[in-house]
Amino acid sequence: MDSRLQTYVVEDNPTIRENLIGTLEELTCTTVVGFADNEQHARDWLRDHADAWHLAIVDLFLKQGSGLGILQACQSRKPGQTVVVLSNYATPDIRRRCAEFGVDAVFDKSNEIDALVDFCIRQAATLRPTPGNA
Repeated sequence: MDSRLQTYVVEDNPTIRENLIGTLEELTCTTVVGFADNEQHARDWLRDHADAWHLAIVDLFLKQGSGLGILQACQSRKPGQTVVVLSNYATPDIRRRCAEFGVDAVFDKSNEIDALVDFCIRQAATLRPTPGNA
């Protein structure tokens, strides 16, 4: 069984997306299973691959659509699936709004990437079998 954190990324900036994917795959036990740069593509993928992901990382402001629509779609996710927001606009109001959608955490792109990496490490650790249960 693969104990890597199967992660889906929603980010419309190609440079940020590529750097984020590289960082997560290098520093954490994460495999990025897909990505989207707009709301509709993300909603479709998450619906069609409901069993294929453990973590979704969602930017709120996209060139087409909104991350809020994706968060709304993720409210019916399966137990054990985690949704986090990675945004340049991680204001108290945005954090409150995300909490209303059941988001597990919100990270600011400008100064909380290390916290996101730590979060992913902790999430991946929950997938590993404990000794005696393998």
